[in-house]
Amino acid sequence: MQLLNIGYGNTVMVERVVAVINTGSAPARKLKDLAKNSQRLIDVTEGRRTRSIIITDSNHVILSSVQPDTIGQRLAALQEEYHLAEHREVIKEEEK
Repeated sequence: MQLLNIGYGNTVMVERVVAVINTGSAPARKLKDLAKNSQRLIDVTEGRRTRSIIITDSNHVILSSVQPDTIGQRLAALQEEYHLAEHREVIKEEEK
């Protein structure tokens, strides 16, 4: 289980993230409103401006004040660590 930092000490499980979207479009705002009405909205902005919306596989919508590009980079970094760990295991097996 890997956790993704989404700002201010808040994390989400990487495996549960379906999408990270920008908040600038009308469909994104509508998605936010629908989630709020159905009590699936989680706000972790700490009162700051919402910069990204994270959608999970459980249909929860998470508001974050971290830029979507930054979250994407953090996701990529976590995946690279995973691939490096696999690579290290292959090297250890080859050394035996």
